[in-house]
Amino acid sequence: MSSQGETRFENFLNQQDEELWSGAMTTLLRSVHEVDKTATQIWFAFYPLSLHRALRKAEDPAALARKLLMQGRYTLTEQIDSSHDFLYGHRFWPAVKKAVIKHAAAFGEMPQADLAAQILSVARSVAAELKTDEALLTGITAVAFMTVQQTGLEAVKASPGAIRLSSKVAKKSPEHILKERAKDDGQGLLGFLKTVDKEWTVTFDENDAKARYKVIHMEDLAAGAARDTARDWRALDPRCIEGPIPVECRSASCGTCWVGVLGGAEKLSDVSAREGKKIKEFGYIETNEPHPIIRLACMAQASGAVSVVIPPWNGVFGTYLRSLDEQAQEAAAPALPGASETGSQNAQDLSN
Repeated sequence: MSSQGETRFENFLNQQDEELWSGAMTTLLRSVHEVDKTATQIWFAFYPLSLHRALRKAEDPAALARKLLMQGRYTLTEQIDSSHDFLYGHRFWPAVKKAVIKHAAAFGEMPQADLAAQILSVARSVAAELKTDEALLTGITAVAFMTVQQTGLEAVKASPGAIRLSSKVAKKSPEHILKERAKDDGQGLLGFLKTVDKEWTVTFDENDAKARYKVIHMEDLAAGAARDTARDWRALDPRCIEGPIPVECRSASCGTCWVGVLGGAEKLSDVSAREGKKIKEFGYIETNEPHPIIRLACMAQASGAVSVVIPPWNGVFGTYLRSLDEQAQEAAAPALPGASETGSQNAQDLSN
């Protein structure tokens, strides 16, 4: 145990910063099955280590959360078993959780290995136990390691380890799910003649057969969602004013409507300059790709069927995190020759 009461495994994880995790994920994604490659990246975008650490280090986390306009459930502690239910690997969560706990218990007895190697080792052991493809376990095992880092081993042990899947969904193969994500709506016998009146299906929860709505060709995802009155969305999520996707401004100013794109990213309009800028400011993703895995639903227009996942929270923290990085860089930078003397002279001049 460490002096802070952490296990050796937790101590190891807490030494893994954003850069080390980024390197590990670059290695791991080569081994993740196609059905979970994008989903795993979305999960890590939904629960960034940088945000977790900023809140943990804050003198008043609640005050910082208010400053960053955080809404919804942005910590993993209350959703250890459910945060990853959009991964195919979610169905293996009980076995993965058990294996990670076993790995943690034996951590001090095994040769030290880097983060990616440990994740691959645990995924391999679970795959052998379940007699399934190791590639289907790699993503969810990486999620389990990060969950331990952000919530602590005891919280993971205490979670029920339940999964959220209907029996019908549980029977689907990875290939079946990939095929469903790629499929577009039929437009009828004369569909090829249709232009503006084409309609496309947006799936926002692949585990729920009713979690779908229609958008008109080249309509943004948020506008289509607003017409969905199938449920009392506000009762399910106070952030939802209308429809299943939380939205406030409809102009990329609030960041409330961010979504992860599981399938059909190429069927969404290119990221505009404004959307790209705001996504970075919000802290959701750092990329210049025209069709990234994270989009603002009020900006993304559909030209085909897409599958998205709605995060349980939203906020504006990118600018804040960049300011922390700049402060750290300034503090670490060596002082220029004569800087202290110049500073002293300036202080003397001000006093005079």
